[in-house]
Parts: sequence; C-alpha cells; structure tokens
Amino acid sequence: MISPLLPEAPRAEPPRPKVPHAKALHPGALYAEALDGALVEVESADGTTRPLESWRWLDGAEGDEAMLARCADPTLDVGSGPGRLTVALTRRGVRALGIDVAPRAVRLTRLAGGRALCRDVFGHVPGAGRWGTVLLADGNIGIGGDPDALLRRVRDLLRPGGEVVAELDPPGTATRALRVRLRREGRVTGWFAWARVGVSGIVPLARSAGFGRTEVWTEAGRWFSVLR
Repeated sequence: MISPLLPEAPRAEPPRPKVPHAKALHPGALYAEALDGALVEVESADGTTRPLESWRWLDGAEGDEAMLARCADPTLDVGSGPGRLTVALTRRGVRALGIDVAPRAVRLTRLAGGRALCRDVFGHVPGAGRWGTVLLADGNIGIGGDPDALLRRVRDLLRPGGEVVAELDPPGTATRALRVRLRREGRVTGWFAWARVGVSGIVPLARSAGFGRTEVWTEAGRWFSVLR
C-alpha cells in the first residue's frame, strides 16, 4: 500500500503514434496542376513564398511581343510551358519548337497547335548548332540553378550569329542561386535548384558564356536581354 503522504509515482504515458512525413511530390506534379489553373506557390529555402504565375503562361501577358519580335527562324523555346510563345511564333510563320520537362505542358502546346517535345535542355535537343534563336522567357534563364552553365549550353545550340532572347529580373535584383519547391494546400514537392538573374548580372554572365554583345531593354514593366 502506498502512503498518502508520499507522491504517487508518475504514470508512464502510452507512446504516441509516429506521424509519417508526407512524401514529397515530384515538381512536375504540382507544375501540371498549375498549368490547369490551380493556385500553386513557390517556396524558397529561406521560407519566403510567392505565387507561381501560371496565368501568364496560359493567357499571355503585356510585353510578350517584345520577345516575339526578336525571335528569328527557327526558334527553340526552352521551358515552353503550355506553349503560348511557341504557338504565337508558329502563327506568324516562324518555325518554332518548345521543349519542357513536363508531359502536361507538351500536350497543351500540341493541342494549341504548336510543336513541342518533352526534353531537358541539358539533354539531347534536336537541331543543335542550327537554331537562330533560343528563347528563355518567364525567368527560364534560372533553369538548373546555374545561369552560366545554361548559357553555355544554349550557345552550343545556336547557329553562328544566333541570339538568346531572355527575360530578366528588374534592376536591383541580385543574381543568385536558389533552392525552391512548389507548394499547394499542404502538399509540397522536393527541393530543386533555380536561379534569379537581375539586369545588372546579365553582362558578366554573357561574357563568361562566350557571348560578345548584350542588349537590355524594358517594356510593359518587364526586362529583357538579347545575347549574340
């Protein structure tokens, strides 16, 4: 019998069931949902988030013409998404091919009347050394997290005298590598590498990658560059 003057020994709590961590999704899963109009966020490793502006890929945005007018025949649209720029070039008589790692994006481009392949720009790309323009719209100069490596790769895809048309971040934005993931309603993807390239960072990057001439301009609040 335990004396009432002594504290009763603490009772051991039953072990709590382990809550499994949600399995990280492949980035292509939430990317495909964004292409279908879902609200998806981009989360950076520092905890900041911003919306994935899928509406721009689907409906176009003011300033698109600033890129399209600089695209020569033929044009390779890298990270083409649902193909708004690939299709627009095709309609104006420019031979254009979109490449994207997401099968859903490729299907949407084809349904809209454009040509597209499910390819990684760092893998096998048809027509290497013969493209008149490589298009890096919507921040796609950040693909892979290493803009220098990306620009060296696309330089090899261009014909002699070919150009890169790229969209940049505004002045004052630091050029930097990032780790990001996509998030929607509590579901997240695995982390992947991306980069931001500001206006001030494009000239040294272009020189390092072997481009001899760089032009920068702005239209409709967006910033663009042509590298030859």
